[in-house]
Amino acid sequence: MTHRLYEGKAHAATYWKYRISPSDHLMQQVLDFLQKQGGEFELAVDVGCGSGQGTLLLAKHFASVVGTDVSPAQLELALQHAHKPNITYSRQCVAEELPFTDSSVDLVTAMSAFHWFDRPRFLQEVHRVLKPRGCLALLNYTLNMELSSSDGCSDALNHICREFYAALRPFRSPLLGQSSIEMYREAFELIPYPEKEWHGCVLNTQLMPLSSYMGLVESFSCYQALLKQDPQRAHKLSQDICQRLMSVMKVSSAETEVMVDVKYFYLLACKPEEA
Repeated sequence: MTHRLYEGKAHAATYWKYRISPSDHLMQQVLDFLQKQGGEFELAVDVGCGSGQGTLLLAKHFASVVGTDVSPAQLELALQHAHKPNITYSRQCVAEELPFTDSSVDLVTAMSAFHWFDRPRFLQEVHRVLKPRGCLALLNYTLNMELSSSDGCSDALNHICREFYAALRPFRSPLLGQSSIEMYREAFELIPYPEKEWHGCVLNTQLMPLSSYMGLVESFSCYQALLKQDPQRAHKLSQDICQRLMSVMKVSSAETEVMVDVKYFYLLACKPEEA
């Protein structure tokens, strides 16, 4: 069964404010794969949609998009930002029991969510709901994001970032193992479809305020676990890291923008015509 996280209203609000979405270029790779396989663009389902950032991207390309999640708080927030008529977020459900008929969905996506699912059951459910020539896209990014600055202080910034990640590593969920990328590799090998692709490292660079970078890291499950266990320690760690980064950048405001390099990995798979 899906491991339930990110369900509180406060965390949902943080998720919407700071979580990033795949780039247009990365989403185009997904769409190109679907088109190459002869798939249609009628119905896309975004599983574990959270507050809906990825779902909004899909809405540009499909006649209908449905976001599903186990969290009412996340879905409530997603609905507040669903300004396109072809988006529906009315499907509160676990990932392994999707409310769609057999062979009815053109594209199933899970963006930074698959690692929380009961993965074998989810893949079976995806096989059930996908149309022949329908596709699955599983996307995620790694925690080890890097900062870059035009004034030559990138090495110093990333030394501090690595200390931040190291401090959070003990609070990483045991469900994720040593590296979530290995989970996705394993899933890629288990999917029996002949048409599938693995992409191990796609760099997505985004300009954002330093405060948004801090908020992004704070939205991760490892920081949230520390926050739940010891709020004072969590806040002190975050404040110290932010102050050190500002000191290296020689700025006084956390609203100063910085380039953040995010490392994505993803897999694509197409259900055969005769499956």
